Amino acid sequence: MASNHFDVLVVGAGISGIGAGYHLQTTCPDRSYAILEARDDIGGTWDLFRYPGIRSDSDMYTLGYSFKPWTHPKAIADGSSILAYLRDTATEHGIDRKIRFGHTVKRASWSSEEARWTVEVERGERKEVAQFTCSFLFMCSGYYDYAEGYTPAFPGIERFRGRIVHPQKWTEDVDYVGKRVVVIGSGATAVTLVPEMAKKAAHVTMLQRSPTYIVSLPGEDRIANWLRRRLPGRVAYGITRWKNVLLGLWFYRFCRRNPTRARAMITRWLANELPPDCDVSTHFNPRYNPWEQRVCVVPDSDLFEAMRQRRASVVTDQIETFTETGLRLRSGTEIEADLIVTATGLNLRLLGGLEVTVDGARVDFAKTYNYKGMMFSDVPNLALAVGYTNASWTLKAELICRYVCRLLNHMTRTGMRQCTPRLRDASVEETPFLDLTSGYVQRGIHMFPKQGAKIPWKLHQNYARDLVMLQRGKVDDGVMEFSNPTIPAARRDEAGMAAAG
Repeated sequence: MASNHFDVLVVGAGISGIGAGYHLQTTCPDRSYAILEARDDIGGTWDLFRYPGIRSDSDMYTLGYSFKPWTHPKAIADGSSILAYLRDTATEHGIDRKIRFGHTVKRASWSSEEARWTVEVERGERKEVAQFTCSFLFMCSGYYDYAEGYTPAFPGIERFRGRIVHPQKWTEDVDYVGKRVVVIGSGATAVTLVPEMAKKAAHVTMLQRSPTYIVSLPGEDRIANWLRRRLPGRVAYGITRWKNVLLGLWFYRFCRRNPTRARAMITRWLANELPPDCDVSTHFNPRYNPWEQRVCVVPDSDLFEAMRQRRASVVTDQIETFTETGLRLRSGTEIEADLIVTATGLNLRLLGGLEVTVDGARVDFAKTYNYKGMMFSDVPNLALAVGYTNASWTLKAELICRYVCRLLNHMTRTGMRQCTPRLRDASVEETPFLDLTSGYVQRGIHMFPKQGAKIPWKLHQNYARDLVMLQRGKVDDGVMEFSNPTIPAARRDEAGMAAAG
């Protein structure tokens, strides 16, 4: 068992987990750590999803790590380039040697008496059960269900004689060359798939129940490329990163504070991009205000270019039923298809479905409050790395990694072994964990912790404010309770014998 004990166990070897590894070994070099990854390779989302055209919907100067400059000309990068970047990062810093693949974390139980987690995992194809122990558990597995995507119960779906595939289950044998394709959905996955598939398909129809805000950004950041030619790489990267952070913050705040003006501005942009006969008010005029749901980004107007060339089209309607040869819509229109792609979204899953107990009591996370966007009320020594909904995932995930390191170092200095957020303020009002009206959020938000209306229980979607709170704010803030449980006599004897031996 001794070889399976670590100061910190990180769960997940995607963007967050690799970032956690870097910050732990850089800032907390005295702490041992391991990364447990359920899959057989690093990359998380970028290794899992294999559908055509997969790419980032955030620029790589903010999706990339602060410590590893993105040097490719493309700002909106394809999935294979992102995966290569993650692998290079892990190899360059020796993080790959800390990863244990094929380890699916199932349960975690905390003992205050021992001040440690006992973590149960299933290993390999045979699902062999093994145990690890750790002093701190750092969940870097995101909050999506990577086993199954979301597909509504479509009427008559069993009648369709062609192939139906969800992007999350895409395999290399999905053939769309010369085929009539219908992509159901209008989110980030759909607007990625449509222009890419339109290059080889006979025609691609994006069928949406309701429109989404879509804006075009240049695939390359000309300012970033100009700076990189004239300044040291890290300096150019830092300037570009902050430029994009501030532009993103400005656009988000503008949309939320001036929704009418923001809607009109986006509509003007679209008018210059779409075919002249496109009905913008029907297909690109959402029922909600900008940034009540995530705004989709397309690089270099690729979706609109496919529409202008008549290789792709958008239909806004509801499905009445699948037929043998395609779809019949509520309006009576029929769309023939050889292949239907259900880009209908993801499911949320907090902590990857991990079962958690604290001193023998099962934790219902829906009854907890989120502390500083990363920890949970009354749950000791456990943090969750999540990203922003209105900006790059990595910006927030790295702030959380740094804060966890600050927390660990504070505990070392003060001789404390347990840290637990305690909500003692009865005036804290309850608000949802994620402030979005998107379908995937509304379907799963009931499983998530609450957030409060004020710091430190409020989850900000603002990098500048979080930077101040998480990197400059007090660790011992009066809300985090630090304690030092007594080591049981049996453990003391065991430790003494090990030292003597």
